[in-house]
Amino acid sequence: MKAFWTYTLARLAVFAVCFAIVWTVAQIWLESNTVITIWVLLIALVLSSVVSIFLLAGLRDRLAQNVHERATRMTERLEESRRAEDVD
Repeated sequence: MKAFWTYTLARLAVFAVCFAIVWTVAQIWLESNTVITIWVLLIALVLSSVVSIFLLAGLRDRLAQNVHERATRMTERLEESRRAEDVD
């Protein structure tokens, strides 16, 4: 679970930084209104997604490995339970 929370918090941090940068640039060159804020949000979402692909690859791989190991353990337990039921 630690890998999940680490990756999730890292994604949120990347989004927050991208939002702050895009919002600052928008405030310098554009007038502030609701439509601009929505565009800033959408641009920050897309930008943070692209940045995360490259910047968080190691964390994502670690998370995938962790999920794979948990799935393997659960499958082994399930098979062990089935074998125990077949013996009775």
